[in-house]
Amino acid sequence: MKQFTYLILFVLLVSCSPKIFKEKWTQEKAPEYFKARFETTQGNFDIEAKREWSPNGVDRLYQLIKHDFYTDIALYRVLPKFVVQFGIHNDSILNNRWSTIKLNDEPVIKSNDSMTISFARGGKESRTTQIFINMKNNPRLDKLDYEGVTGFPVIAKITNGMGNVKKFYADYGPKAAQRQDSIYTKGNDFLKRNFPELDYITKALSLIHI
Repeated sequence: MKQFTYLILFVLLVSCSPKIFKEKWTQEKAPEYFKARFETTQGNFDIEAKREWSPNGVDRLYQLIKHDFYTDIALYRVLPKFVVQFGIHNDSILNNRWSTIKLNDEPVIKSNDSMTISFARGGKESRTTQIFINMKNNPRLDKLDYEGVTGFPVIAKITNGMGNVKKFYADYGPKAAQRQDSIYTKGNDFLKRNFPELDYITKALSLIHI
């Protein structure tokens, strides 16, 4: 009986403990070139990333993939003629911890062409975990000036599975994206109650690096 009680206590402690985050992860450097696969509810898509495009941004992408941030992540902003955006975790603790470590801003090296990927940002040093896929050529995003920062540096591009990306559920338009505060605090429970048809990134994993 006592062993059973200890087991219950252990399970409760584990389930109530903060999700794992180590600040030292944010100092890890990506390989100069790596590939990764995103598994989604519509099938897989593969990416390649080159550190020369945006060293700080590619480092962060590598860190997030390596440490399983992009697991059970909603594709909450799907605009077929513009972008697909994701990167808010179901766990608010992880969102807060990663978001406290901002990235230094960088110039745009590679253009925001169709199927390239960039970090979303809303001002100086505001890139954290949210990224978007360009669904068409968006050269305007290379030079767009907002809150003292110019452009959105590309960090990767999709090399396979473009057809799956184009199948992500889009009928909600911008509605879910307008509720980001609720997504941050209430996670996927909020999304599944209010936007049940959204697609999800189920897992992201590194394939190769050089």
